[in-house]
Amino acid sequence: MHEVALALFWHQHQPYYPDDVDGENLMPWVRLHGVKDYWGMAMLLQAVPELHATINLVPSLLAQLSAYTQSGREDTHLRISRLPADGLSEEDLDYLLDNFFMVHPDQMIRPFRRYYELYKKRGVAVDTADRARKRFNKKDILDLQVWSNLAWIHPLAFQRDSELAEFRKKGRNWTEKQKLWLLDKQMELLAEVIPLHRQLQERGQVELTTTPFYHPILPLLWDKRQARRAMPDVMLPKYLEGYAEDAQEQIRRAVAFHEQLFGQKPCGMWPSEGSVCQGMIPAVADAGIRWIATDEEILSCSTDGWISRDGNGFLRNPEMLYRPWRVEEQGRQLQIVFRDHAMSDQIGFHYQRYDAEHAVADLFGKIEAIGSATKGNAGQRPTLVSIILDGENCWEYYPNGGVDFLSALYRGVVAHPKITPVRICDYLQQYPATDKLGHLFPGSWIQHNFGIWIGHPECNRAWDALYETRQFLGQAAQRQEKPAELLERAWEELYIAEGSDWFWWFGDDHNSAQDGLFDRLFRKHLQNVYLVLGEQPPTELAKPISQGHHRRLHSEPTGLLNVRVDGRRTYFEWINAGHHINQGARGVMAMAADSLISDLYFGFDPQRLLLRLDCRGGPSREQLAEIDALRVVFLQPEGFELLVSHPAWKEPIVQLYHDDVAVAESNIEAASDLLLELAVPFQSLAVVTDEPIQFCLELLQGDKSLERIPHEGAIETAVPSPDYELIMWQA
Repeated sequence: MHEVALALFWHQHQPYYPDDVDGENLMPWVRLHGVKDYWGMAMLLQAVPELHATINLVPSLLAQLSAYTQSGREDTHLRISRLPADGLSEEDLDYLLDNFFMVHPDQMIRPFRRYYELYKKRGVAVDTADRARKRFNKKDILDLQVWSNLAWIHPLAFQRDSELAEFRKKGRNWTEKQKLWLLDKQMELLAEVIPLHRQLQERGQVELTTTPFYHPILPLLWDKRQARRAMPDVMLPKYLEGYAEDAQEQIRRAVAFHEQLFGQKPCGMWPSEGSVCQGMIPAVADAGIRWIATDEEILSCSTDGWISRDGNGFLRNPEMLYRPWRVEEQGRQLQIVFRDHAMSDQIGFHYQRYDAEHAVADLFGKIEAIGSATKGNAGQRPTLVSIILDGENCWEYYPNGGVDFLSALYRGVVAHPKITPVRICDYLQQYPATDKLGHLFPGSWIQHNFGIWIGHPECNRAWDALYETRQFLGQAAQRQEKPAELLERAWEELYIAEGSDWFWWFGDDHNSAQDGLFDRLFRKHLQNVYLVLGEQPPTELAKPISQGHHRRLHSEPTGLLNVRVDGRRTYFEWINAGHHINQGARGVMAMAADSLISDLYFGFDPQRLLLRLDCRGGPSREQLAEIDALRVVFLQPEGFELLVSHPAWKEPIVQLYHDDVAVAESNIEAASDLLLELAVPFQSLAVVTDEPIQFCLELLQGDKSLERIPHEGAIETAVPSPDYELIMWQA
């Protein structure tokens, strides 16, 4: 074996979306990610048989895949996709217009001309579905039904299937029969997902691992007070009693279901969200699991910082991270590996902006540096570099669905003279852990704590609602008055409600357009516990837990600005500006610093819209040096785009376009130095007093969008009236 063993570990996960009591499934993400990421990731591995890797498949995901392909289940998106374009009710049409553009627009809409036309016609973040509805005719609706499914099919499927490639090439004006053909093709691909993974396992290329069935945060099921270890001042729910037996059942069911699907028990486990604690070790080991994985920050906390990173990101005692460890409790033991947090984030958040070959070269350079830094310190054991991240979410942000990057990575690593790709089980069998941790710090792979899932008032209310429902169910089970079959169904609903994803969307850490739906589904699963047993759910469960206290995209301007466009940092010029903090976080591996831009300020003087961009890490003249252009896309007024070429130049080149035609003499000013400033005359945008202005910005490299600000939605304001300052003063 070479001096570095590279463990690529893809975590594939979706929460359990269906409501099995009412028979509805409101979210399509299992199906859509299934024909893109779950199918595509397996096919990419199949194409490079020498590439060994590990894939974690969460049972709640696998159960839903099977339901689609074996039981004919559908979701609301699929139901509306199947309806004739002239047979949609107003409610169905509103759903279509609100949900059929829920993809990353730069990589999954803009490359497809017709889909992009429909996207602009919809006016996402500008108009309500009700207002946009009148702009869509039958052909538009039918094409949108097709594109919303077609854009999710993995690029490799078009290489394999010439009929599918020809279908996409047609681009528009499909018939109802052709649409149904596509949806049938989608189900054929979905049906291949589980068999593909089993084939990869049986030929010894991929190790398949599992997660507790419905993806609960195991340490919080054991004892919610463990959250205080990393967050001593956290406010906890009213009820702190743990449910160790539930945690054990979630583990037991996961192992049994995995064996049923794949013919053998899993050797490894990715605990939900990398969440671990000392008390879970016996239950995991008793289920037959021999190793688990989590984040390097847990190792750092478990060793009191002996293994940690300094202020520049360099590891102290790096050889101790890049090896397995052993944990023991009550006479049982597990081996544990810790992911390289920085390397994993490079793939998850940064390499999407690189050329694929450049990204792979950068990754290999970092791995080689790790090998050099640990050479001679690991004895006879090759350095184990574990790169662990979500296997579905980040590829939406990569050109070509990540195919170019992953293909180059897989081809490159099998040919590399110093790196060997490994399944984690194989490495641990040959080089078992010799170092033992005295105590496993309780935390997750996000900031080594449980702050995402507990501590916020909304999260705490959810935990208390779960507790009260569980108390009701436990008492009903003790009385033995209900049939065993009904009690089993009720417990199933409770286990679903223990999943981490419901708590993820409570509080103000994360938000999306579907926050209310996640809230509704969580409460519905708790209500189902009562309904299954023939009881009326408490009225409290009918009330939303989420109070809508999510961060707004931006603050509003509070007065007119007096800005000299020179790129200098003049505080009082922008003191009355609206402000957007560009955090750029997304997905289940949220990260605050994955953006070149830290802040966007905006406002106006009587004649101009004024914009200011602050870069993360230094002056714009330096940070934007590798950016070819900045594009300001106006959703209102419709059809305008401003292209700022060479945004690091002292005087960038600016050109305003309307419907792709250059606007002559737009009189736009731009300057870049410590920051980038822009001034756009209202007259050039053909807007007058009180008319709306809605826009977003994109950083471009060539014709590729590297970053969008804001990440979702748009900055919204309006042309100020002559008495604007008087109105703001009175307010």
